[in-house]
Amino acid sequence: MTQDGRADQAPLTKQDFEALARFRFAIRRYLRFSEETVRRHGVTPQQYQLLLALKGFPEREWATVRELAERLQLRHHSVVELVNRAQTQGLVDRADHPEDARAVRIVPTARGERVLTALAALHRDELRRMNSALALPAWHGPE
Repeated sequence: MTQDGRADQAPLTKQDFEALARFRFAIRRYLRFSEETVRRHGVTPQQYQLLLALKGFPEREWATVRELAERLQLRHHSVVELVNRAQTQGLVDRADHPEDARAVRIVPTARGERVLTALAALHRDELRRMNSALALPAWHGPE
C-alpha cells in the first residue's frame, strides 16, 4: 500500500508509455482541429463548448448558469461572462426559469443552433477519421 492509501501499482512498461503518449497526441490533435475549425466559423472554442453543453444537456435543451459551470468545469462568474459574449453574438438567449424565479435558463438561438449543427457534424466526421487513434490504450505487463 502506498502512503496515500492506494494499492501498489505494477510498474509501467515502455509500451505503456508509448500508448499513453500516442493517446495524448491524438487528443491534442483532435483539440487543435476543434479550435481551428470553430474559429474559422466565427466562434470561440468556449462558445462551441457552451452550445454543445446546452444542446447535449440531458432531457432538455437549456441549462442554468450553475449547471453550465459544472458541465464546462468553469467558475460561475466565468460562465456568466461566456454567456454574455455568446448572447452579444446572437448565439444564446436568457429566458425565465419555469420553477425558480432566482434562476435563468440559457437557451440556444436559431443562429446558435445552425452554427452548432454545422460544427458538430465536422467534429463527428473528424472523430470517425480518428477512431482508432482515440481508442483507449491497451496496457501491457501485469495488472
